[in-house]
Amino acid sequence: QVRLVESGGGLVQAGGSLRLSCATSGLSFGNYVMAWFRQAPGKEREFVSAISYKGGRTKYADSVEGRFTIFRDNTKETVDLQMNSLKSEDTAVYYCAADWRPNNMRVVGAAYDYWGQGTQVTVSA
Repeated sequence: QVRLVESGGGLVQAGGSLRLSCATSGLSFGNYVMAWFRQAPGKEREFVSAISYKGGRTKYADSVEGRFTIFRDNTKETVDLQMNSLKSEDTAVYYCAADWRPNNMRVVGAAYDYWGQGTQVTVSA
């Protein structure tokens, strides 16, 4: 059984930092591109960041470029998202997702095979 479990969300002031973590099980982890998406209230889910199989390549949404960093540990089968300089507009539920051996790092959520349950991030102004 595949499981993706996010943790690390919470309430933080604008300008602060949080680190999200996604623990996985049941995946052949090294064969998946891993990504983070988010969904704010009343808005559609949006791509945040993705990382290639071995972590050598990353992709970020323009809105988080330079502030967020994605990491993966293929030994522990985890993927983390370090979020710095947080803004109120970063408030959302953040989801971890796994994509089986795509040709590239995809930004469309429908392409991903497995999802976690999400973790809430709230940034106060």
